[in-house]
Amino acid sequence: MIYKLLELILTIVAAYLIGSIPTGYLIVKAKTGQDIRTVGSGSTGATNVKRVLGKKYFFIVMLLDALKGALPVVLAEHFISAGSSLGLAPVLAAVAVIIGHSKSIFLQFKGGKSVASGVGTILALNLMVGLIIALVWGIVTYTTKYVSVGSIIALIISPFVMFYLSAPIAYVAYCALGAVYIVYLHRENIKRLLQGNENKVR
Repeated sequence: MIYKLLELILTIVAAYLIGSIPTGYLIVKAKTGQDIRTVGSGSTGATNVKRVLGKKYFFIVMLLDALKGALPVVLAEHFISAGSSLGLAPVLAAVAVIIGHSKSIFLQFKGGKSVASGVGTILALNLMVGLIIALVWGIVTYTTKYVSVGSIIALIISPFVMFYLSAPIAYVAYCALGAVYIVYLHRENIKRLLQGNENKVR
């Protein structure tokens, strides 16, 4: 029992630290010397990186953040025995990742909005659900020209897709809580959308 509890604690800590790796910040710092937190929205995510380095690095950071989200979940699924019957270990890893991305210990608990990392965790939990969510994000973003709208809608529907495809209830609950958290992180974007001031993808 103690061993399993220790496994869970180590899983959470490791996932949080991996999630905390500020990929966008590091890439912008290495390429330009700038602190991405002083640019645009102040986020370290791919959308803000695009403002400094362009579309190429938008996709690079998005991919790296998705991989950062998926890795701890995959490791927890395959190597952690604790709570396996309920899918608890991978879900706790997923939660820790998105918190780490948005509240990085390496950046005084600042970070991004955890969209790419969140999608990465969903891909690792259920590949089909993750692909559907990524497709929805792409279609909505392309149609509306707003990354924030694509992100919000994709994450909001994630628990319903997870439930429809008969995933473990812990995965459904994670997607629901994750969606609420990520929508909360987009509260300023939502205000700008209502005011008509949100930046469009160009």
